[in-house]
Amino acid sequence: MAQQMVCRAMVSSNWLSGALRTRGSGPALRVLDTSLYAPGERDARKEFAERHIPGASFFDIEQCKDQKSPYEMMMPSQSHFAKYVGSLGINNESHVVVYDGDNLGMLYSPRVWWMFRVFGHYKVSVLDGGFKNWLNRGLPVTTEITQPKPETFQAVLDPLLVKNFEDIQENLSSKCFQLVDCRSEGRYRGPEPKPGDGIEPGHIPGSINLPFSSFLTKEGYQKSPIEIQDLLQEKGIDLNKPLTATCRRGVTACHLALASFVLGKQDTAIYDGSWAEWFHRAKPEHKVFERKSNRA
Repeated sequence: MAQQMVCRAMVSSNWLSGALRTRGSGPALRVLDTSLYAPGERDARKEFAERHIPGASFFDIEQCKDQKSPYEMMMPSQSHFAKYVGSLGINNESHVVVYDGDNLGMLYSPRVWWMFRVFGHYKVSVLDGGFKNWLNRGLPVTTEITQPKPETFQAVLDPLLVKNFEDIQENLSSKCFQLVDCRSEGRYRGPEPKPGDGIEPGHIPGSINLPFSSFLTKEGYQKSPIEIQDLLQEKGIDLNKPLTATCRRGVTACHLALASFVLGKQDTAIYDGSWAEWFHRAKPEHKVFERKSNRA
């Protein structure tokens, strides 16, 4: 069962290169570059124009989000998502493969994988190892920009995969679900520098820290199911119980949703507002800060 989950959630560069040779890019197989970088670091659109996987389209996360929210990366509405992905040539029968060009191998692509699932589309996979390892293997790239024919996409929100501020607030006392924070230990505990935008490091009371990078090998591939299972067990995370992931802005939390899906758990939820929202809205006693490391 676990292996079947891996095949659906992730595809290898071998599989994708073979599929593009035999099937080509079209409504049945749509490849999306979901790269996003901090301002001033790298230009995702420029890099996409310079080289990308043949047939891929650029998925602009900044365009496919709630533009009216005061928080950085909140989900778009059902209609917004449907219209946006339909414009990329995706319909409800498409197999969507997402990747990004981050140096870690995978960073934003699990977020877009999760978004598709939230809106009822389960034929979606992450390219294991990302564009970094596609390039390392010498696989084909192109500068040609694909202009897909718009398709009709029907989005149906699955509310079970999303948690809001009130859900997390209620869980402080009810403890209905496990809450896992996927940021670095320093950001979680507090000694690391401010992450910007007036947000101090710290965490939600009762949350467990498991950095998203723990799921990746040094080469940028996802670790094996056995290694992931060991990581979860070490932290006392029980996949038989309800699970919600959080992070800074609901992006790296999706790595836990992907990793747990590989192990057969399909209902891991994401706190969409994550720490960016919690820091601004929660009561002071509901924000845990550690100014100095406890380590000697």
